[in-house]
Amino acid sequence: MTDLQQTRTASGQAPGDAPAPPDSTRRRRLGRRDESPASRYGAGFLAKLALMAVANAFGIYVVWSAWLAESWIILGAMVAMLAVANWVYFSRRTVPLKYVLPGLIFLFTFQIFTIGYTGWVAFTNYGDGHNSTKDDAVAALLIQNERRVEGSPALPLTVVADGEELGFAVVQPDGTATVGDAEAPLSAVDATVAEGRITAVDGWEVLDRAEVLARQGEVTDLRVPVSDDPGAGSVRTQDARTGYVYESTLVYDEAADTMTDTTTGTVYTPNDEGQFEAADGSTLNVGWRVFVGFDNFTTAFSDSRYSGPFLQVVVWTFVFAFASVATTFLLGMFLATVFNTPMRGRKIYRTLLILPYAIPGFVAPLLWSGLLNRSFGFVNQVLLGGAAVPWLTDPWLAKLSIIGVNLWLGFPYMFLICTGALQSLPTDVLEAAKIDGAGRLRTWRSVVMPLLLVSTTPLLISSFAFNFNNFALIYMLTGGGPRFEDASVPLGHTDIMITMVYSVAGLDGNAPKDFGLASALSIVIFVIIATISAIAFKRTRSLEEIN
Repeated sequence: MTDLQQTRTASGQAPGDAPAPPDSTRRRRLGRRDESPASRYGAGFLAKLALMAVANAFGIYVVWSAWLAESWIILGAMVAMLAVANWVYFSRRTVPLKYVLPGLIFLFTFQIFTIGYTGWVAFTNYGDGHNSTKDDAVAALLIQNERRVEGSPALPLTVVADGEELGFAVVQPDGTATVGDAEAPLSAVDATVAEGRITAVDGWEVLDRAEVLARQGEVTDLRVPVSDDPGAGSVRTQDARTGYVYESTLVYDEAADTMTDTTTGTVYTPNDEGQFEAADGSTLNVGWRVFVGFDNFTTAFSDSRYSGPFLQVVVWTFVFAFASVATTFLLGMFLATVFNTPMRGRKIYRTLLILPYAIPGFVAPLLWSGLLNRSFGFVNQVLLGGAAVPWLTDPWLAKLSIIGVNLWLGFPYMFLICTGALQSLPTDVLEAAKIDGAGRLRTWRSVVMPLLLVSTTPLLISSFAFNFNNFALIYMLTGGGPRFEDASVPLGHTDIMITMVYSVAGLDGNAPKDFGLASALSIVIFVIIATISAIAFKRTRSLEEIN
């Protein structure tokens, strides 16, 4: 063995080698952090622990609420999100996910879940008369068809409470003091009775008049069973002082799954549409949610009540969206081109042009609805010398008014993006066109316009999607009116598809609620916008390749 080999063997390195780095440096080079308690449990860790404690507390509250409401999907989703969040933020191997996870959670909650729920509702009969489960429908039918038992005496009644649970303390005709709530029937108790009315009950708090008035709705809705026999009826009150025994005229046979009207003897059986139906075709007024397949889509396109107005609404929606994008873009591009050249006061002019963009999108249509009012609007009374032009009540003028108001609201946005796009155009390309002898018009048509479209087309697509669903403008300016004269549904000439969905859903109070049909129409809107956007983006990519 040579001297050099002996030296390397003894020290672990050759005489000319650099000294070995200390252990801390080696750990840092290997990407390992100092494992000291001070670094592991510092202020950052404590802040993270506090934030996760708040997030977990909120999550547990949602889980508990979902458990009480028997919303198993929400419960499962929240448990999964809590498990993933705790794993990500307390693991040392998931650093990238720590930044991405909040966005993923919001994406799942407000997009994926919403789309999935809308898709599920679209295939059900969810709406007025079909709001809940079959068990809830049976309970509602039994309650809604109650009547006072003939000959039943007026019972002195006192409203009592056990925590948040309300109950009735009732003096029976024989003087016995009884108390019960919605779950427990009336039973004898030790109570203090003064002037024929219970004033104190062991284990219950007697509510004073102010407390009763504050919970009046709960008091009048409360039904306390008379006994363990459901057929014996229940005690109800309207004035919180006197109770009467009521019994339902309907009897539900759980074994046979039938509902019988005791006054007429009519037997109702469940049908495929989520209702109890008699042999003569009559149905009870409360039903439940059931799967109806593609019935809602069939109704939208084939039912005469919707198919005629639906076609007109779809055509107007496309016209409105395309016209809005075209007019705002052309005006914005023209103004951006004009003010892209140096001139005195250019900054002031630009500031004035974007003022409409600063007004909230739901306030401006309200202002314009007043300005365009036929009787006392500023446009008719001042600008037109007292003319009575029906800007918002004539079908064609109303549509023109909407496009005009949207032009006033939307051109500042197009002006801003076109200004930015024009200022970012490469100067060498413009100079080359000038050297080649191209005039202003040819330069604009062959150079500026194609480059401008490359940068603005994605924004034009998003503007189209926004105007396709521009609910605020239509609802605040015309409310969808004027109404179709020959339509049996509350739709109008200026309704677009999103306001049609709002009306069909019954949220405006002009029609029964039909969330299933409204969800089906929402899916149709989604498919239309997604298809147009996909085609437009594909065309945009081809335009980029050409340029």
